[in-house]
Amino acid sequence: MELVLRVMPMPADANANGDIFGGWIMAQVDLAGSVLPARIAKGRVTTVSVNQFVFKQPVSIGDLLSFYARVERVGRTSITVHVEVYAERNPAALHVVKVTEANLTFVAIDQEGKPREIPKG
Repeated sequence: MELVLRVMPMPADANANGDIFGGWIMAQVDLAGSVLPARIAKGRVTTVSVNQFVFKQPVSIGDLLSFYARVERVGRTSITVHVEVYAERNPAALHVVKVTEANLTFVAIDQEGKPREIPKG
């Protein structure tokens, strides 16, 4: 697993209970998940499917989130990635917990938005 993104959610990202909106977390996972495919495809990629998304723990304002990704599969035009998200809580007595994991598939696209082959090597 490779660290691809770190971010701290802010009050604007939370609901009335102080929990971070699931949609905000999904957007961050999408960003984090695209890092390795874009590098492998050497260009534009787009999300074509979210194959699995599991919220394991709530995320709170002030949690420092670390997004780790690993490539699961590289096809002719697509790349499937697994993303795990960990929250660092309570800096005085640090506690780290896995809060989310997901599998996403990205497709390499050209300038017109059409699928293109992933370069070899």
